Amino acid sequence: MTYVKGLEGIVAAETKVGHVDGDKGQLIYRGYWAKDLAINYTFEEVAYLIWNGQLPNHEQLNEFKEEMKAHRVLQKNIVALMDCLPRDTEVMSALRTCISALGDPSYSWPPTKNQAVALTAIAPTIIAYWYRKMNGLEVVEPNENLDHVANYLYMITGEVPDSSLVKALSAYFVLTIEHGMNASTFSSRVVASTESDMVSAICGAIGAMKGPLHGGAPSGVISMFQEIGSAENIEPWVRQKLENKEKIMGFGHRVYRTHDPRAEALKEVSKQISDDNEWFDFIVKIEDTTIRLLNEYKPGRKIYTNVEYFAAAVMKAVELPADLFTPTFTASRLVGWTAHVLEQSEDNRIYRPQSSYIGYTPVEQKQ
Repeated sequence: MTYVKGLEGIVAAETKVGHVDGDKGQLIYRGYWAKDLAINYTFEEVAYLIWNGQLPNHEQLNEFKEEMKAHRVLQKNIVALMDCLPRDTEVMSALRTCISALGDPSYSWPPTKNQAVALTAIAPTIIAYWYRKMNGLEVVEPNENLDHVANYLYMITGEVPDSSLVKALSAYFVLTIEHGMNASTFSSRVVASTESDMVSAICGAIGAMKGPLHGGAPSGVISMFQEIGSAENIEPWVRQKLENKEKIMGFGHRVYRTHDPRAEALKEVSKQISDDNEWFDFIVKIEDTTIRLLNEYKPGRKIYTNVEYFAAAVMKAVELPADLFTPTFTASRLVGWTAHVLEQSEDNRIYRPQSSYIGYTPVEQKQ
């Protein structure tokens, strides 16, 4: 048996949900470029595509939106559960706990698309409810006149968001829906492979996403922007980081060896919605300077901006607080997780890899 630490490069499943090609900088959802979907389609349209394999027509989209809205309202037992949580409970922990409490008998094996829709629809309400409660703010109920992403912002801020901000955050939601066999997606498929319920699979995925090595938020990038401060400080700041062999936030990716297509899409959307051209020019100048200096200091390494870099620009634009970055990422990735759980159930085999024993072996006793 061959030991591969972290299972890197090991193919563990066949999937039609999505494809990541790091060498070519490609991200595909169900046969469509994710970048094009993020720029030209809504979250609901792409979620429908991920779960059904095709984009919806007008009638299908309207029915789907109504189905999503029907699952937004928190059940009384979930509200009571959150009211019992310590006020300092992290948002991701609160979300994991509340999702777990949804595991009633209707979520038994096999998983269904209706379960996927219900979990995806309720997650933003849980996140917004707990965020406002932990900060001593009055809870904002879902707005039936708003679509999924707009309603999420509304429940957090209490105000109907500007359409340009909704467009920016919608693009972010679309671009983080799915990204291959990452740690959280693999976790969801492993749990599902035991014929456990959809809720258990998603709780496993949330647990994986909560870890900073996977669900790391773009707060570090925003801190970097603030630390650099002005255009004249960019090159000296970047050179000092590289001289000291320090990591520059928002650059490099474990998978992509060229431009991250998600970063490219968010860059385009950010440019479209940015009223503050000086701000946008500033972050583009940081990007250009850093890539140039990375090529100088680390030739041949092919290090470019990743999705967190321009996600930071979007998060700053919509004024989303830092402790909601990873939960927001989770709210979008629920679509991908549930799609993988459904796919796993269609041709299931329990995951059972081997381990290589490197411990002490006792001497056999002779009879």
